[in-house]
Amino acid sequence: MRVNIKKSFFSDREFVLVENKTMKATAFKYSTGVEAIKVENEKGYFIILPFQGQQIWRIHFLGKDLVMKTKFDEPKPTEEYLKTYGGFLLHCGINAFGVPQSDDNHPLHGENPNAPYEEAYIEAGEDYIAVGGSREYNVSFTKNYKFSPECRLYADDTVLKVHVKLENLRHEPMEYMYLAHINFRPIDGAELMYTGDYKHIKVHKIIGANVPEERAAKLRAYMDAIEKDPTLHHKVGAEGQLYDPEICFTVSYKGDENGRAYTMQYTDEGACYVSHPVDVLPYVIRWISRTPDEDSMGMVLPATAEHLGYSNAKRAGNVKILPPMGQIEFDLEAGYLESARAKEVKEKIEKIIG
Repeated sequence: MRVNIKKSFFSDREFVLVENKTMKATAFKYSTGVEAIKVENEKGYFIILPFQGQQIWRIHFLGKDLVMKTKFDEPKPTEEYLKTYGGFLLHCGINAFGVPQSDDNHPLHGENPNAPYEEAYIEAGEDYIAVGGSREYNVSFTKNYKFSPECRLYADDTVLKVHVKLENLRHEPMEYMYLAHINFRPIDGAELMYTGDYKHIKVHKIIGANVPEERAAKLRAYMDAIEKDPTLHHKVGAEGQLYDPEICFTVSYKGDENGRAYTMQYTDEGACYVSHPVDVLPYVIRWISRTPDEDSMGMVLPATAEHLGYSNAKRAGNVKILPPMGQIEFDLEAGYLESARAKEVKEKIEKIIG
């Protein structure tokens, strides 16, 4: 059963939209006025903003808050990226994403992360509940596309299934860029495990001008050390690590026989987990920020290019093209694995990387 939802459905009082035997979805408004849907099963829940970017704002499974630490307790009704930053999964792009450089004129991470949606729906089956929607971007003589994400949770699962569809609605080729900004909370003592090159990781030695020189010098020294030995950053919270305000990496990944790549923040109790398709999203940005106010383990941000804006991607030949009236679809998985499942993925990762 699928129900199209409208903003008029939402009020300050939470109410049940749909439910099945073991799951339910409730609709509510934050005090800021932003509409939200909470989808929960017996193991936890996620909260999605159906009309603001379709971004996954919160995720909680097996008693664990999995989303980054942030100064934003509630989402704000704005399209400015950093004025409502703290969600779990943000769809970045589509005209561009990343940090705009001197020769760029696009906003940080593009027009998509907090974009208003015209269409949203909720769908309930016997063993799942999904929330999705669509937004159309149309500028005459320039670009016309439809972006349609969906997030699905199954009854006995702790991993979100995210489906993305992008359609070119013009009769001419369309450039596009996409990045899934996935922000876990760091787990000190955990091990980063992934189907990538452990020996060669690109460290982006970019430090903001606002960082005091003493701290900048320490950050540069740590960046140099990771560049020589990337395994230094694999143990989360290890002595000597410094991610204030942040460090970004580019990591080269490979997939399994189905073209799927895997990443975990692994502990004996379980693991934060992401799987993505390496053919559609061949670049992985790793973003770690650990400050007194923000604490985030962006262990894998699957993307079509690096995070340095449109012009940089264009020069590198990494701006993708959709053919006239063409489309692309792909699937992501993100969430938490209980111990037994985490160990299975650990073995898979070890087999892939040899």
